[in-house]
Amino acid sequence: MNREFWLQRWAQGEIGFHQPEVNFYLQRYWRMLQVASGATVLVPLCGKSRDMMWLCAQGHHVVGVEISRHAVEQFFEENALRAHCEYRPPFRHCSAGGVSLLLGDIFDLQPSAVGVIDAVYDRASLVALPPAMRLHYVEHLTVLLRPGGSMLLITFEYDQQQMSGPPFAVLESEINTLFRAAFQLEILCTTDALEFYPRFRARGLTGLQERVYRLVRRG
Repeated sequence: MNREFWLQRWAQGEIGFHQPEVNFYLQRYWRMLQVASGATVLVPLCGKSRDMMWLCAQGHHVVGVEISRHAVEQFFEENALRAHCEYRPPFRHCSAGGVSLLLGDIFDLQPSAVGVIDAVYDRASLVALPPAMRLHYVEHLTVLLRPGGSMLLITFEYDQQQMSGPPFAVLESEINTLFRAAFQLEILCTTDALEFYPRFRARGLTGLQERVYRLVRRG
């Protein structure tokens, strides 16, 4: 992940990856993870996603990790929340309304900084990473997520020769390779989704699938 690339995108407001509405798949499939009220949910590379407020409304404590100060500040401003912030190296912690955002690099996050993570929600994190970083990312999540904890993962599948990422295409075969050692895996949904992403069609795509996975961390 090129840190400067993402910081520049946020600084220039080039955030086509941001969804102004709560994600459809999150609302439809989150209940299948059976995450208890009061559980802690980790949202890696969270941006200013409205999904975090939805998760909070389900009774969860939400921990988001984001490298852009712009994204963190905009999240609290747009949700009319007054955050309390303090620096606890290596992260700046900002919290309000049941959501805690950690400003820093997800790969610097250690269990001691967040305690027990019961679930992970990944809509745009794995697909933002180039192939060389994905195994490291999955191994890192495995350390953070408690045994028996669940993960809702949303991916893109398309012809990578037609469009360069990010977001990158992450095929089912790669998901199996990345996660099978530590997770049980179930496909919840596969959708032909190009019509919902006109900006991808404009970049040359002729086909796009979104795939939704439920993963459970083995004990």
